[in-house]
Amino acid sequence: MLNLDLDLLRTLLTIEKTNTFSGAADALFRTQSAVTQQMQRLESQMGCPLFQKKGRNRVLTPQGQQLAEYARKMLAINDEAVRSIGRKQMEGEIRLGAPLDVADTILPPVLTHIARHAPRVRLEIRVDRSPFLMDALESGDIDLTISTRQAPDWRGFALRTSPTAWICAADFVYNKRIPLPLILADELSIFRRIALEALGHTQRTWHINYLAPTLVGIKAAVRAGLGVTARSVEFLGPDMRVLGDAEGLPPLPPVTYTLWTRPDTISPLTLAIYEMLKAQFEQKPAEVN
Repeated sequence: MLNLDLDLLRTLLTIEKTNTFSGAADALFRTQSAVTQQMQRLESQMGCPLFQKKGRNRVLTPQGQQLAEYARKMLAINDEAVRSIGRKQMEGEIRLGAPLDVADTILPPVLTHIARHAPRVRLEIRVDRSPFLMDALESGDIDLTISTRQAPDWRGFALRTSPTAWICAADFVYNKRIPLPLILADELSIFRRIALEALGHTQRTWHINYLAPTLVGIKAAVRAGLGVTARSVEFLGPDMRVLGDAEGLPPLPPVTYTLWTRPDTISPLTLAIYEMLKAQFEQKPAEVN
């Protein structure tokens, strides 16, 4: 007997409400392609089309409408069970870490989801660099963290995979004939490694024009027009622009922001929050936004 995935049903109802896959993606803090893949999987399970195009909108077919009615009942029972049985576990304090470059992009929807579904949980937020956050997680100073670092033996899931770009000030004057002036963080930075490895496979000359240990310093240097840096697109501001093939710069690999907890975590609250966030945000498969 087929078991329906409640996460797919929740997405189905969100599309019904917004009338578009893109609207549902925004509401669920997911990519449009992830929503599309979810509905393709649900249609495959049901063996019939669930949507039809109506102008620019997506509306439910009769079969989709019938499934939506069942979905509302199933999700209502599920949510009530979670609220009722899990209420005692969802009390206490969670210490959550996040890198500064996603403090106003990836972090807010995570906090919103916790506040909405676990209102009795107190949150202590630590914003720092990824390697320091992973050290804090390992030492037990925090319970969960968002990080670009990889830890294959730890418990984690991808929140978002973001493009990495060459970024400079909007009015920066780029000159191919001179060494590329780089703005970099110190050796702990994953973006420093990405930038130097990419340039190492080209004939482009470069020099480090500005070195900063913090994101604040890197942003200040970029905005001052001191050079070019490699960062994820979350770094971009209205006073910046992206350089690329036209300027002769090599492509850069994307970076994945993962939510981690320790593999030996036994705190019922930490595990409950982790699983709740995983059900909401996990990329299946990881997508480039």
